[in-house]
Amino acid sequence: MRFFNQLNIIFLSTFLVSCGSNSGQKKNDFSIKTNAEKGNITISNTLKLSLENKKNHTIDSVVYTLNGKRINETLSLNNHKLGKYTIEANAYYNNEKQTANTNVTILNNEAPKIYTFNIINEYPHDITSYTQGIEFFNDTLYESTGQYKESKLRKVDYKTGEIIKNINLADEYFGEGLTILNNKVYQLTWQKGTGFVYDVNTFDKLSSFKYGNSKEGWGLCNNENNIYKSDGTEKIWILNPETLVEENYIQIFTNKGKIGRINELEWINDQIYANIYQKNGVAIINPKNGAVVGVIDFSSLKEKVTQHEKLDVLNGIAYNSKTKTIFVTGKRWDKLFEVEVVEK
Repeated sequence: MRFFNQLNIIFLSTFLVSCGSNSGQKKNDFSIKTNAEKGNITISNTLKLSLENKKNHTIDSVVYTLNGKRINETLSLNNHKLGKYTIEANAYYNNEKQTANTNVTILNNEAPKIYTFNIINEYPHDITSYTQGIEFFNDTLYESTGQYKESKLRKVDYKTGEIIKNINLADEYFGEGLTILNNKVYQLTWQKGTGFVYDVNTFDKLSSFKYGNSKEGWGLCNNENNIYKSDGTEKIWILNPETLVEENYIQIFTNKGKIGRINELEWINDQIYANIYQKNGVAIINPKNGAVVGVIDFSSLKEKVTQHEKLDVLNGIAYNSKTKTIFVTGKRWDKLFEVEVVEK
């Protein structure tokens, strides 16, 4: 009897699983067709959509959306942001609705220009600083450094390397990038989901803020109207300067694909210059659509600093509006370089 009951239980379980696997599942009679080659299309093209009707249903209407925003069957991409998007089609027929999905990646239509540089000047830099971000304000350099129990916010005389003002972050925080706007310094921390706001002159802490959809803090810059924040992915988030809420984002792409690990940021002549973590180059980004329009090759700079055990990667880029030149350094580098960028 026990054996019989066991067989019944096994049979019943199998029956329920098989029924459960089919319940609620209806084969989709529709699929989305696009003119994106292998899912990729450039901004110089027009995205064209159609619905493959496998069962020849009489369709009453179709509603297409791109990341939830309604679009037509044709969409000019000239002014569109780059990146990966989800296309959804809702097909209505015989008082029924079916939904189909597909992905499309919008790429830039041109390869980035390649730039190199000339060194104008070399200045001393604290070799112990794990540089995360630098920015000029009134011809004075401000710097944020990282590592647990080593993170700092500093005001520096860039010509001499003298530390004018310094505060240490609490040991629990790993400092990241910074930017200065309306006489306030905004500084990120890495994985605590928290940023700090200071008075630019006194370094008194005024407030703190939490991140939104971005999970980590990497780099910051601003254009006086918005604050831009990187989080180590291909996204740069656009923050409201008053509330520090993440209101939007751009995705950083070339004509080939995405550029991830976006790190330190600087706003220069209406473009975003971005260090790419663990790379020796800086990407020049169109902030309107996320296109990488140029890349600066700084690979030879690391050889020009003192070589030591803790020497780390290129990181730190700042524009001095007084000299109209760019300054770059790295993590635990003993030099700050003033450079002129030239097309290769």
